[in-house]
Amino acid sequence: MKLTVYTKDGAEAGRQVELDDAIFGLEPNDHAIWLDVRAIQAHKRQGTHKTKERSEVSKSRRKLYRQKGTGNSRAGDAKSPLRKGGGTIFGPRPHEYKMRINQKTKQLARRSAIKYKLDGDAFRIVETMTLDAPKTREVAGMLKGNGIAGKALVLTNGIDDVFFRSARNLPGVTVCPADQASTLDLMNAKTILLQEGAVEALTEALRPVGKATVDGADTDLPVPMDQAPTTANPEAPDAPVTEAETPATEAPEATDTPDAPEGDETA
Repeated sequence: MKLTVYTKDGAEAGRQVELDDAIFGLEPNDHAIWLDVRAIQAHKRQGTHKTKERSEVSKSRRKLYRQKGTGNSRAGDAKSPLRKGGGTIFGPRPHEYKMRINQKTKQLARRSAIKYKLDGDAFRIVETMTLDAPKTREVAGMLKGNGIAGKALVLTNGIDDVFFRSARNLPGVTVCPADQASTLDLMNAKTILLQEGAVEALTEALRPVGKATVDGADTDLPVPMDQAPTTANPEAPDAPVTEAETPATEAPEATDTPDAPEGDETA
């Protein structure tokens, strides 16, 4: 997949960037996007909500009036949830909303989000803009020259503090390192601008993890030690040698000892 590089004025720079089809040309997975976005939004919740229950309300525990003879329905103390100012029934309590998502699922979600932007012509590669000092006018001119309106996400090569301070006053514009952009950032943006110098960083961040092989079969598990080759290598003297290949030691030859004289026999 090849994409044209544009200048800050919106004109074609005369060159193209090759994108890996294994990363940017896959079939989008909607369920992975939903899982990752749900987890990101859940992590933002503090979970500090709390209401007072019946035992926590500061009111008298005395029975309000006698049980019979008043013509009213029977009632207990003023802490009853049925009365105004009483406790809350099954109210919210503090708890965490965090969810655990696998790393492979996160990568698949981000690749799927970028694929949707590519299919919708909302993904553009621009030349890397280098600023000596924060200048909002320069970033605004780049967005206007490329016809960007609404929410825009600019992906930079690493942390660019000068560029970030130049764009933070522009409404709807978000600046983020290419390898740190989340699925929620990619989906919220109407248009994604990827700097030319950040293409490699984004590609490496989204590249799937390789798999080990055992006897030619793909597997995610490490190779067991008992399946590792143990043949001896004549060029490497320190290589392991199996028991069958260990040379047997030769026994020393037996020598004939002279017989002792008959007169030297002891009683």
